[in-house]
Amino acid sequence: MEYIKLNDGLEIPAIGFGTFMIPADGSTYEAVKTALDFGIRHIDTAVAYFNEQEVGKAVADSDVEREEVWITSKLWLQDYAYEDAKKAIDLSLEKLGTDYMDLYLLHQPYGKVTEGWKALEEAKEEGKIKSIGVSNMTPALWNKWVSQFDSMPSVNQVEFNPYIQQKELSEILKPLDVKIQAWGPLSRGNANLLNEPVISQIAEKYGKNAGQVILRFENQEGIIVFPKSTNPERIKSNMEIFDFELTDDEMDKLRALDTGKGSHDPDAPGVGEMLMNAFDVHAND
Repeated sequence: MEYIKLNDGLEIPAIGFGTFMIPADGSTYEAVKTALDFGIRHIDTAVAYFNEQEVGKAVADSDVEREEVWITSKLWLQDYAYEDAKKAIDLSLEKLGTDYMDLYLLHQPYGKVTEGWKALEEAKEEGKIKSIGVSNMTPALWNKWVSQFDSMPSVNQVEFNPYIQQKELSEILKPLDVKIQAWGPLSRGNANLLNEPVISQIAEKYGKNAGQVILRFENQEGIIVFPKSTNPERIKSNMEIFDFELTDDEMDKLRALDTGKGSHDPDAPGVGEMLMNAFDVHAND
């Protein structure tokens, strides 16, 4: 496993396992246990995924020591008010069954963002969170909010794959040593991406599948990735990306696939209001 050093000095596993849209009906538990059994040591969840409890149980029931597993979760924007955020952090810890989270993010950049960030900063000082960061911040949203923070985020988790390579955002984050985490690193199984001729040609050359080529490209670009799957064979193959290296020419060909457009536009009018009213993360608490 490779690690990437964050601007707070901690090292995060370069590849992990995502749990978005995996139900909390035992499916998350089984998928996370499988990922851990295959050697994955980075699990990404969120309050709004409604599966923190199964993630925590899978880690607790595994043969892997807690300190060897990097657990990321995210605060939902309905809890950004300072006092609500403090309670939500403790609730995440309770559901995960741990006394600290390795990384905790502001999931969406709308609402009382500065209050939520203050709560994250204080939880970090108290040892409840090791690293703190943000998610879904475009250049415009980054410039709007981070200038109001007392500390610099360690990561910005955004949509990233060969079709949306976040070049403008990278230019802002690189001098600050803020790392990009990729959600949707395989474009959620986008058949057009997986069947791109250049990707197919590179995959054939190295005896790899399209997903492995894409993940290796992202890894070589310094992006932290956590593909999601409930298929054990796919979970295993997704982490087998460190036994080959793409050439400079191959990297340039994959960079040329960038369209600058993803499946989600955080800057679109009304997105914040829509997400604020999408659901109640405490409906079943």
